[in-house]
Amino acid sequence: MVILISQGIIVRDDYVLMVKQFVERGDVVWNFPGGGIESGETPEQAMIREVHEETGYWTKMIEQLPACSGKHSFIAEIVSGEMFLDKTLSENDDILEVAWIHIDDIEKFDSYTLPIRELIVNQRGLSV
Repeated sequence: MVILISQGIIVRDDYVLMVKQFVERGDVVWNFPGGGIESGETPEQAMIREVHEETGYWTKMIEQLPACSGKHSFIAEIVSGEMFLDKTLSENDDILEVAWIHIDDIEKFDSYTLPIRELIVNQRGLSV
């Protein structure tokens, strides 16, 4: 399978940065910020660009996680910027909201995001 999606997982204290968006399967879900890898981009570059476009934050990669649900996933940290959803970008038409979601707000996670949530909890030894 060719992986064409890259996403950033940014954790602050017991909160993870997520975007509420419409997805192709017709649902509205909370997702980690990310999107398509453009021609000439590395997965890491795509993650940095996508997180910035969707959340306003510039990030740097800390660690690449094993591929999950057909996506490149990176633990990242914020290096600058502030939370801002730029609705003037057509790429953000599907995004409804950007928020810090508590790691144990379990109903916000679905079958795509839950495995990564569990990995974060286990890696960081968070108490949930």
